[in-house]
Amino acid sequence: MIIIGELINSTRKAIKKAIDDQNVDYLQELAVKQEEAGASYIDVNAGAYVHDETKHLVWLVEITQEVVKKPLALDSPNPKALEEAMKVHKGVPMINSISLEKERYNKIVPLLKDSGAQVVALCMSDEGMPDSAEDRLEVGKKLIDRLDKDGIDLTNVFLDPLIKPVSVNGEYGPQALDAIEMIKKLESGVHITSGLSNISFGLPHRALLNQAFIVLAMGRGMDSAIIDPLDKKMMSLVTAAEVILNMDPYAMNYLKAARADKLI
Repeated sequence: MIIIGELINSTRKAIKKAIDDQNVDYLQELAVKQEEAGASYIDVNAGAYVHDETKHLVWLVEITQEVVKKPLALDSPNPKALEEAMKVHKGVPMINSISLEKERYNKIVPLLKDSGAQVVALCMSDEGMPDSAEDRLEVGKKLIDRLDKDGIDLTNVFLDPLIKPVSVNGEYGPQALDAIEMIKKLESGVHITSGLSNISFGLPHRALLNQAFIVLAMGRGMDSAIIDPLDKKMMSLVTAAEVILNMDPYAMNYLKAARADKLI
């Protein structure tokens, strides 16, 4: 399971304050904790700064890479911010994200061609967010085909079917799971990821819903998630589910986590 650590996001009040205060120690500690908890990528987002996002995103990349070895996920729809952040990123980053929206696609795909970066690809077009599982699949297929024709290695693509809150519509849970399974059956080589916390928006005890959903999603074919890796229960469930789904041969990772006292 490829975990993208979501915590360094300027839309969170504590992170916004830390960026405002240039609190390097706080942000670096959070990056290190996510890496130690098992994150494969550390997401960095400066989107709260509408007028000077580029400057803040570049700064986040620089201070984060001072203390972690894992690559970063550069979280922005802004091509200029992404381009500048990629210039200072050491190694190959992940871009979060591209979509089938014409203007966004045309400006971001050249960044992928030049760098070989991984990319989160949202199942969204100029017509908006798809509703049903079938609509997600249709947009996802078009996006996969377009990226493939443009020479993007599909194994670098992390398709996001876009999770919607079940507090709004109870069908959004089953629809998301069906979409994951349909995309998996395409056997295109893409990964499947998503910001799982969207599923629980507006409900109490959100962590419980997130934890239940990730296991169900893994069973349908999801092999990546944008989550809080410091949620020890969540990470324990992921590790256990990998054993059940034969994603962890001989339970080697599970046993290693148990010996390190990382399971609860």
